[in-house]
Amino acid sequence: MLLLVHIIEARNLLSMDSNGFSDPFVILQLGSQKKKTKVISMNLNPVWDEKFSFEVRNLKDELRVHVYDEDRIGKDFLGKVKVPIGDLMNDESMSLGTKWYKLEPKSEKSKNKECGEICMSISINRELRHAISDPFPAPQTPTRLTKQLSSLSTVSTEIDSIITEHQPFFPSERTEIEENQIILEEEEEEKFIEPSPPPIINNLEEKSNNEPTIAGMLRNIFTGKTPEISQITELPATPLSELPKTPLREFPLTEITENGSDDSNFAPNSSQNFDELLKSFESKHQEAEIPPNLPGGILIDKYYLISPSELNSLIFSPDSDFPQSFSEVQNLSNFQSEPWKVENDGEALKRIVSYMMPPSGLVKSVQATEEQIYLKCSENSFCVLSSVSTPDVPAVGSYFKTEILFIIKPGPDLQTEEKSTRLTVSWRINFLQNTIFKGKIESGARQGLKETYTKFADVLCQRVKIADVNESGSDKESLLADLQVERDSFWKLILLYFGNFTVVSYILGVFLVILHLLVCSKGVRTGFEFNGFDLPDSICEVVIGGVLVLQGQRVLNKISRFVQARQQQGGDHGVKAQGDGWLLTVALIEGNKLAAVDSTGSSDPYVVFTCNGKTKTSSIKFQTLEPQWNEIFEFDAMSDPPSVMRIDVYDFDGPFDEVTSLGYAEVNFVKSNLQDLSDIWLPLHGNLAKTRESKLRLRIFLSNSKGSEMVSEYIKKMENEVGHKIALRSPQAHSEFQKLFHLPAEEFLINDLSCQLKRKLPLQGRLFLSPRIIAFYSNLFGRKTRFYFLWEDIEDIRVISPNLGTQSLYIILHKGKGMDAKHGAKSTENGKLKFHFQNFVSFNVAKRTIIALWKARSLTLEQKVRIAAEESGDGTGDSGNFIGFADAQKSEVFSSILPFDMNSVMEAFEGEKLEKRVMSGVGCLNYSSSEWESVRTDAYQRHTHYKFAKDLSPNGGEVTSTQQKTLLGEGRKGWVIDEVIELQGVLLGDFYNIHVRYQIEDLSPKQKGCNVQVSLGVAWLKSTKHQKRVTKNVISNSSTQIHKFFSQIEKELTPPM
Repeated sequence: MLLLVHIIEARNLLSMDSNGFSDPFVILQLGSQKKKTKVISMNLNPVWDEKFSFEVRNLKDELRVHVYDEDRIGKDFLGKVKVPIGDLMNDESMSLGTKWYKLEPKSEKSKNKECGEICMSISINRELRHAISDPFPAPQTPTRLTKQLSSLSTVSTEIDSIITEHQPFFPSERTEIEENQIILEEEEEEKFIEPSPPPIINNLEEKSNNEPTIAGMLRNIFTGKTPEISQITELPATPLSELPKTPLREFPLTEITENGSDDSNFAPNSSQNFDELLKSFESKHQEAEIPPNLPGGILIDKYYLISPSELNSLIFSPDSDFPQSFSEVQNLSNFQSEPWKVENDGEALKRIVSYMMPPSGLVKSVQATEEQIYLKCSENSFCVLSSVSTPDVPAVGSYFKTEILFIIKPGPDLQTEEKSTRLTVSWRINFLQNTIFKGKIESGARQGLKETYTKFADVLCQRVKIADVNESGSDKESLLADLQVERDSFWKLILLYFGNFTVVSYILGVFLVILHLLVCSKGVRTGFEFNGFDLPDSICEVVIGGVLVLQGQRVLNKISRFVQARQQQGGDHGVKAQGDGWLLTVALIEGNKLAAVDSTGSSDPYVVFTCNGKTKTSSIKFQTLEPQWNEIFEFDAMSDPPSVMRIDVYDFDGPFDEVTSLGYAEVNFVKSNLQDLSDIWLPLHGNLAKTRESKLRLRIFLSNSKGSEMVSEYIKKMENEVGHKIALRSPQAHSEFQKLFHLPAEEFLINDLSCQLKRKLPLQGRLFLSPRIIAFYSNLFGRKTRFYFLWEDIEDIRVISPNLGTQSLYIILHKGKGMDAKHGAKSTENGKLKFHFQNFVSFNVAKRTIIALWKARSLTLEQKVRIAAEESGDGTGDSGNFIGFADAQKSEVFSSILPFDMNSVMEAFEGEKLEKRVMSGVGCLNYSSSEWESVRTDAYQRHTHYKFAKDLSPNGGEVTSTQQKTLLGEGRKGWVIDEVIELQGVLLGDFYNIHVRYQIEDLSPKQKGCNVQVSLGVAWLKSTKHQKRVTKNVISNSSTQIHKFFSQIEKELTPPM
């Protein structure tokens, strides 16, 4: 039973594009079957006139018709219609006829309630012939591939007549292989093929076993054999008498393609066709811009010794064997690639690639379909978006598509004069439906894509050499060497600046007055005139005199500005940077489409760069909207790494004698790839700039002249600000921090703090502090929350001290800043985001560190003095308690006298070989510890880290602890070691910390031993109904571990017999 749908047209669709139109297309879905119409470009009343058929498998299904607007990346929703199949079954004719259906919005909350209408014809046909011939027979109507019938009861009455009618095509005996050859590949979208002659099958003795037969299909139906793919080829209803009398082997079935033509004629015969398609596509998309990288992350970012066009051909040309080689490395099967096709009147150049993905874990082999489409194609730059769908993946396959963006563009010039190309591959998940598995899907996709494109890069390296851009260490110099400032001559500037109506009309007026004075005779004094005092004799003279005075004033002002502009014309170009540290170099190349603000229809633009409180100003370009500067600015070395550079474009001669802003922009060094900034067109913001789409072309370079020493120097500087020692993190910690928040390589970690983000529901996580950002990360039951904002974005930091409970920090951002972190804010007031952090392990340490970093980055001297006064008066100094240690109720879990002196036992806390052997013996893997550092005159602190062995925790897990040791008081000889343990990767590990106190006291010399007492407690950060049970289990397991720890110490210290 087939559902026949005729999509005719639509009207009054929503406008989704900036040009006031949409590019609509329709997706039809019945159960798991999907069909798609062609795209109609720039039309709100499109006409499709396309027909589709669906196999009806369940009468409770609904036909879903969704209309979308196609974009270069993704699609926009326009409207939807749902038609239950039961409505057709209730009608005697099983047809709803042709009628208009009102398109509904995506949800009831949508602002646009009127989405337009779509005209469709919907009917049901129960006859078998529609499984073999066209469901819409009409002259010159393309034959199509229809889906195999699943309901056998509707076709049993016609089997005999069909077999009788086509008897010459059905030999009496078939092998099992022949009977199963009829199946064809099932596709998501319906394919159309041109009518072709029916396949002529050879006599029975010569018939190949590879040829599919309709008899095999029918036997599969009645014997219950389910074909692997559920589409069958249609045969045109041609009488047998009209069949051409040609040799039987002239049209073998295996040589007939979907469009009825021979394979040899169908496929492209050379890469020349591919090159011609690229040129054709390029001619229609010359102004297309390369889109930014997709938000999922960067998979590949490398330089290769090859030209961009050659690399593009290697990866995407139909003649290249690279895709096949890569598929073999991935163990893909049934790899098939269609030829590139131009669609929608040259608007799209795309192809379809399909393959079978190998089984993994509990998932069997699945079919993947990859649609590749060019977004940008030029002589040196290419951009291809690949959309991969795997609908056969169990449970979630139809919920998402994986999008991969390939960007190929020229790399830097090398000293060897070889061409280099930069290949960047980024990704994202495009969710088609909402699902609770979003986090798991993204996590699995991230890991799988990372492994896949590591192999991709390895295979590519076998074909193309990697370019060492560091060898071109003169990359910056080479890019700046060709910039030559062209100084206009003095007289040319005068002509540009004064060659306008105001000046010319004033000169002509003055000249006319002078001529008038020379030719006119002396008049008779009248009225109030007397010698030396002459008054105008008419209204016209008053008006002319006033105009000349006003024009004269404007001309004098222009002369004054011109003199000032000449003095400023050199700007800061060529001024060399001084000192060592962070060196910022900016090359201002040109401007494009700047706004006109002068009465002459031009502007006199100049640019001001501001970074870390320092400014650089360009020269002024007279009377132009397309200025050419070619100027280089070097900022003096900065001790703090810059976060943002502000760029303002002004007109030197704005209306009403005011300096007018032509636009502004910001360069965020934290979010930008420094290599991308080496040559960039930067769009300007502002009312004037937006109307003109103004842009600046810049080349920006940021480097560190001190190398790795910069990190240690910055840490020491912040130690003086904070007032306590800051541990220098390992390179691995810096790298993981950068990967976690997608930060540039120059960003390093200063400290990380366990805390709670307070929103509607508190969220336990960690706060990461670096020179330029403050970041938060949480992974609670697979749901990840991460965000960061700049220190400069912070307007104020407040300490909240409630009557009951722990202190917390309230961070308020400047208006409009940090919007990328909006999902982590507790509230928004007047455009200002507010973040609430609480439950720090050590609030005083956290407060001092955060405020010190904030003061160092963004506060003025007056603000620093005010905060210092507030801190000195609030009386909230460090009380001496170690990181909230008094919060946990502890009970003694171990007490013993060890037959060793105190110094020997303390070696197990010194990070030497003894401690590592002891920790390894009790099941702590990869144990590491920092050195003891003085935090007060009598207190020392260190950090430890290790992983649980499988016998301790079947699911693994990690431990990060902070230990502080102090001397015993009251004349006793010994140490007290307080330890706070944080668990990661353990169930409910974010809900609590474990507090341990070791007291090791030396006995009198006569007794020759030491007394060891250990107490243990659990400090809860968040409440849970399982709190009592978890506390009991934690104390029990920790007590056992402590007994093992000291037993291992005795074993290591006891000399062998």
